[in-house]
Amino acid sequence: MKIIWSPLAIEKTTEIAEYIAKDNPSAATKWVETLFKKVTLLNSSPQQGRIVPETQQKEIRELIYGNYRIIYRLKNNTISILTIRHGKQILPLTEIP
Repeated sequence: MKIIWSPLAIEKTTEIAEYIAKDNPSAATKWVETLFKKVTLLNSSPQQGRIVPETQQKEIRELIYGNYRIIYRLKNNTISILTIRHGKQILPLTEIP
């Protein structure tokens, strides 16, 4: 499996890490490292995430990581990380290309 990060997913990851770092820089570093480990685990089990409720599309899935949702598309041996959202936020469908 090939993993591709969208510019939006990178931007959201950076924003979240910067927010966490305001209070605890080492926690922010750990959060990002664990996020990347979670995404890497998709290589061995790409369908482990549930279908995103807002879309109901089988190829749009999400992993829950703490308070966050890692939203990805599974298509043709490629995992595209689309965005990272706080779990309490509804996913705007504009973030799903």
